[in-house]
Amino acid sequence: MDWYENVLETIDLRSFSNMWYWIALAVTWSTASHWVLGVPFDMVGRARRNGGQAAQDLEDLVRINVNRIVMTVDDAGIWLAAIGPMILSALMWSGFRYGVELAQAVFLLAFPMSLVGLLALRAARQIQKGAISGPDLWRKLTRHRFWVQVIGLVSIFVTALWGMFQNMSYQALG
Repeated sequence: MDWYENVLETIDLRSFSNMWYWIALAVTWSTASHWVLGVPFDMVGRARRNGGQAAQDLEDLVRINVNRIVMTVDDAGIWLAAIGPMILSALMWSGFRYGVELAQAVFLLAFPMSLVGLLALRAARQIQKGAISGPDLWRKLTRHRFWVQVIGLVSIFVTALWGMFQNMSYQALG
């Protein structure tokens, strides 16, 4: 039994004191910021600098991904609109009402990512409807990335504050 307690003390299984949770949080927001509507953001810079084939490649990839996003939402939108909030509500309720730390951690990651998903859908519909291309497309993708980064920054800040509060509360009780 002593060995088991030593292992559990070494590997803290609580979410907010687990290094892997914070790595996953950083990787999630880094990835969300880099892949704008499914397109790596460095392609936007390359299209701006070089134009020509780089700009055409960007427009083609954006068109493919925008069509894919819009089609997915058109096909499964009702289910996404029903199941998504239900899962988020269950996570929020079990996490913050009943104190399940894993549910809190997942909610603090999933809720802002759902906002990013809604933002991406809005941008995809605008690009598709307006047939945006060239410098207007580059500005749209850059603006979208900016708002994803703002959501990510706020999310990381709130998660860090909540995580510190949870860890300090756990240490005060323990």
